[in-house]
Amino acid sequence: MDLNRRHILGASAAGMAGALAATDPARAAPLTSALGRDATQYGVQPGSTDDQTRALQHAIDEAARSQNPLALPPGVYRTGSLHLQHGIQLVGVRGATKLQFTGGTSLLVCEGADHIGISGITLEGGSIPLPARRGLIHCVGGRDLRIADCEIANSGGAGIWLEQISGEVGGNILTNAATTAIVSFDAQGLIVARNGIFGTNDNGIEILRTAIGDDGTLVADNRIEDIKAGPGGSGQYGNAINAFRAGNVIVRGNRIRNCDYSAVRGNSASNIQITNNSVSDVREVALYSEFSFEGAVISGNTVDGAALGVSVCNFNEGGRIAVVSGNIIRNLLAKRPIGTAPDDDGGIGIYVEADTSVTGNVIENAPAFGIVAGWGKYLRDVAITGNVIRNAFAGIGVSVVAGAGTAVVNNNMISETPRGAVVGLDHNSAITTDLSAEGAQRYAQVVIGTNAMRR
Repeated sequence: MDLNRRHILGASAAGMAGALAATDPARAAPLTSALGRDATQYGVQPGSTDDQTRALQHAIDEAARSQNPLALPPGVYRTGSLHLQHGIQLVGVRGATKLQFTGGTSLLVCEGADHIGISGITLEGGSIPLPARRGLIHCVGGRDLRIADCEIANSGGAGIWLEQISGEVGGNILTNAATTAIVSFDAQGLIVARNGIFGTNDNGIEILRTAIGDDGTLVADNRIEDIKAGPGGSGQYGNAINAFRAGNVIVRGNRIRNCDYSAVRGNSASNIQITNNSVSDVREVALYSEFSFEGAVISGNTVDGAALGVSVCNFNEGGRIAVVSGNIIRNLLAKRPIGTAPDDDGGIGIYVEADTSVTGNVIENAPAFGIVAGWGKYLRDVAITGNVIRNAFAGIGVSVVAGAGTAVVNNNMISETPRGAVVGLDHNSAITTDLSAEGAQRYAQVVIGTNAMRR
């Protein structure tokens, strides 16, 4: 073919593409930029008052088929439910590209699709109610999901709902979710990190499994504030981070403030690690490991303002094995005036029951007890060593009822505890004088070593 013929054919092709673009943008040759295919080339109109669902779905399908990212220019796109296909990458301009939900079961849905990416997009739910167990973003059964740098606001259900997902949810802002900001069921290898969560009605983040088993989700460096227990209950709601039946979950480096119940709650979650979190203004137990678990590490956290700082409990349900170390716990609150003993109304720094080391913690301003070991006969092999307790009604309480196991209390610094440095308990009643005093009654299962006391 000679050069002139090539030139004529090239000009004809360019002219045909230009004519198509002028008459029918949806049929125009899609433009590919550094971000990917331009959604407007498929007939999508940012800023239009018309519903964009059909055009957006067509653009998503075509971009996925060609394995190109789909770029959404700045603007508001009114849309119902959109289904994401395998490999689709939705890319917006952070703070400028907004999907305005007009109704449906969810805004973005992916089922059985791998390698999905959603970034730089604001999803506005408009507080339109979603069906139960649905999120504004709803993903089931996929590998390598990435949701990054998005804003998810005013969801009428959960913000993000995941089932059997691996991947990462990171760097997002989630506000005013009607239920929970981020829910994960039966994760396959998930990271939830660096998100800001502000204002939910159930929980902040839920890491759940349908049956007790390994999960391994990493929940790190999130900022979580203003979590309400809207449905009520006895602790299943109102938590910043809630792990249920999920083993080997790591919760670290999160900043948590203003929760109706707990900052971190592990329920039947074995080998949970709760480390280096900053917690303030929670109205129940700040850091919790409860029910059927084996293994909990609660270390390096700061708690300023809670009813109870740390609770590791439910030996009666099989809850056992823990290390509680290096925490600073202060300014605890009692829901009612404390009489003679710890109880469910708060004011306790650390509470433990079985096969647990409590060491190197600093506890200040506890209206009831600094540390409590055991509930009736539910006490076994607890070591309380090297802690500093200051300004508590009593320093350390240990169960001394028939059937209670062994506790060691040694090398602690205890000061300003008018009820005593170490006292024996019958459930929630103090029944002894100060066991650390010279000539005090001795119990074979309570080994009291050398502790420093200052009245």
